[in-house]
Amino acid sequence: MTVLPRSRVEDRRFRKWIQSNTPSWQLVWDRPCPKGYEGPADRWYVYRDPIGSMEAWPLVWVWSTRLTERQRIRRQEHIAVATEKFTALRARIISPKARLRAASRIDFEVEKILEHYHVRRYLKVTSTVSAEHSFKQTRRGRPGPNSAYRRITRRHYDLEWTVDQAAVTYDERSDGTYPLVTNDRDLTAEQVLLAHKGQPTIEKRFEQLKTVHEIAPVFLKNPGRIEAFFTMYFFALLVQALIERELRGAMKRHHEIAADLPGRASLCSSDDRADPAALRSRPAPHPHARRARRSDLRGRPHATTAASP
Repeated sequence: MTVLPRSRVEDRRFRKWIQSNTPSWQLVWDRPCPKGYEGPADRWYVYRDPIGSMEAWPLVWVWSTRLTERQRIRRQEHIAVATEKFTALRARIISPKARLRAASRIDFEVEKILEHYHVRRYLKVTSTVSAEHSFKQTRRGRPGPNSAYRRITRRHYDLEWTVDQAAVTYDERSDGTYPLVTNDRDLTAEQVLLAHKGQPTIEKRFEQLKTVHEIAPVFLKNPGRIEAFFTMYFFALLVQALIERELRGAMKRHHEIAADLPGRASLCSSDDRADPAALRSRPAPHPHARRARRSDLRGRPHATTAASP
């Protein structure tokens, strides 16, 4: 299971189809705005593509309302920042003391802004050139009827750009959607999304291989030895996962029976056990209380015992 790349024809086909059609989205999650922020609810929908992928594998489209909002805000910010950059670039070009006088350098700066902010699709930039002609004598002296002149041409560059609102509207129609392709034909669209959201657990094992186990570099050339080398690391990772599962189970059991331990029960009264908030409502001790008790103990006379004969 993986996310289908944006360059695939299936992606372009769906985003074109959705311009004039509305998929029959199936609601999977309906949760409030995460992290306590004020905003719209976080709703996740799925839609099973009836055509599927080019390899005839099931294709499931996912739509998130929060992702839709983030993509629209990010697009507007990128367009606004790129517009400011083009305004500053134009001021540098039309300045009387401008140093950007070559068309190649201007085109390079324009391409750099479009590539950095990913707005090539939304901003249409054109470079205009105007020629200013002046004439100067070829020789010194007072001009006469037989004086020869040479023409001096100076080019002035300028920038013009417009926002392609049609392209913005086209992409806003499919904001917050992405396709998932899987080779399991028995999974429903909802199960595909749930399995995809569980992938960080699997990715954690790859992270452990690269950091904790330090599997790279591999100083082997024989394919059989390389395969055996990775197999041993796989067994080590499997043992580590089993140990982690046992530890989590033990911690869960310990948490369930911790309230019944005698030592823990003696620390709090019956009222505190009945109301856990009572422990949090107790006033905190004064920071100098412990220091005062230590000074009192130092001032007390110590009991002396006679030495044994």
